Amino acid sequence: MPITLGSIKESLDCRLGKKIMVTAQTGRKRKTERKGILRDTYHSVFVVELDQEENAFERVSYSYTDVLTHAVEVEFLDEEVMQYA
Repeated sequence: MPITLGSIKESLDCRLGKKIMVTAQTGRKRKTERKGILRDTYHSVFVVELDQEENAFERVSYSYTDVLTHAVEVEFLDEEVMQYA
């Protein structure tokens, strides 16, 4: 499990273009799951292009800090179950 922001970014950089499922905490007992493709990684955020059949908008971004603090869980669908959070 990555323990620094840099290591989280590096592990995502290696998987650009892969199918991804992101689970985000949206409230006390609520979670939002979104599926898409990991498109870009920037200095402090990464961008997921969402499936248009399931979502009303095209893309969403998350910060590496959210992954580090377990507010966001990342799972790659093409690989064996790997969670970073």
